[in-house]
Amino acid sequence: MRRIAAFGLALSLFAPAIAHAHTPAAVRMIAAIPGEAMIGRWDLTVTGARGPAPSWLEVKLSGNKALVGYFVAAGGSARPVSNVAYTGNSFRFAIPPQWEQGDGDMVVEGTLADDRLTGTITEPSGRTANFSGVRAPALVRKSPVRWGTPIAIYNGRDLTGWKASNAVNSKWQVIGGLLTNTASGANLITERTFTDFKLHVEFRVPKNGNSGIYLRGRHELQVEDSHGMEPLSTHTGGIYGFLVPNENAARPAGEWQTYDVTLVGRMITVVLNGRTVISMQNIPGITGGALDSNEGAPGPIYLQGDHTAVEYRRIILTPAR
Repeated sequence: MRRIAAFGLALSLFAPAIAHAHTPAAVRMIAAIPGEAMIGRWDLTVTGARGPAPSWLEVKLSGNKALVGYFVAAGGSARPVSNVAYTGNSFRFAIPPQWEQGDGDMVVEGTLADDRLTGTITEPSGRTANFSGVRAPALVRKSPVRWGTPIAIYNGRDLTGWKASNAVNSKWQVIGGLLTNTASGANLITERTFTDFKLHVEFRVPKNGNSGIYLRGRHELQVEDSHGMEPLSTHTGGIYGFLVPNENAARPAGEWQTYDVTLVGRMITVVLNGRTVISMQNIPGITGGALDSNEGAPGPIYLQGDHTAVEYRRIILTPAR
């Protein structure tokens, strides 16, 4: 009884502190953080000399006042942002170059107004571009998925239903029934667009081969010669720059491999060569090389062809109804 009473006394001593943590005053203190309104994910569109390009930003609270995050440029992977400086309604951060030309940092600065971001990106080379951004949609599905009829989006004979991102530079052709990218060139994109789906793909990469399957044209599922390597988001089985497979189930170069992918909203499951390497994980945003940043819209399947040669054969998509 004495132990119980002592335990009750201890709880009573802590109760005021626990209650205080949930008082309106505590909530008001959190709301006073400079730049709190920026916290969240943002779909960005960059407009510069090379035309519009998609980008993405996530801002998080670290501790009780620091803003940090992740940034995806037009190319490359998600990069950590160590500090987002915020004054008034203006913000600024800088990150080291990744694949960009130049030795300086990439500097992103802008303003937040009416729940929209606008500003300027200065690349390491010194080239500048403007951007605008809106909050990324949650893409939460409130009812169970009902699946439709499977579709062979590659017919095994020709490129019907597909288009090259640059017809002049396309190296895609059908050779012996295989959808083949013979050398670095254009990407290949389905003419149809999709929302939620299950996707079966069979692929073969050569030694040091590198390609990718973009889901809705925005989220790259990596295809690479990475057998025996450490599991990384940038190796086969990963969502580039975001999701790391729980094991490396990739086969050696030159062997046929299979992907079975289920994408519902942002939730993805990836089965590589019969092994579930990503299970019901949330894709935070677009990856480098995305066609656009309109995450709430249907999008195509696109096969990356601007890296190396690669072969695909059976590509079956089952759309949600």
